Amino acid sequence: VQLQASGGGVVQAGDSLRLSCADSGRGINNAHVGWFRQAPGKEREFVADVTYIGGRTSYADSVKGRFIISRDKVASTVFLQMNSLKPEDTAVYYCAARSGVIFTPLLNADSYDYWGQGTLVTVSS
Repeated sequence: VQLQASGGGVVQAGDSLRLSCADSGRGINNAHVGWFRQAPGKEREFVADVTYIGGRTSYADSVKGRFIISRDKVASTVFLQMNSLKPEDTAVYYCAARSGVIFTPLLNADSYDYWGQGTLVTVSS
């Protein structure tokens, strides 16, 4: 699994962005995938994840109702659609993957085996 995150940028509050996490090796299609973010001076925090079987999703309370995680298995890509962005969403966003069948949310970064390089999202007020 080799993850490549992209789609970050500079936007205004209220705007939308879609982040992509692609894997040319297609291993992401058989993995539990999560998005995390790290703001300056803060610890990395869970944003959202999607299970391998069933495509169950879970979200951090801070993004629930605004962000949507989804898969495109044909493209071997997991997306994070971010709507109604706020300045506090500013961070480097990372995608992560763990192979295997896992039915519960993986909220801890230590639970993931593979990481993308991160993409910066800046939301101005």
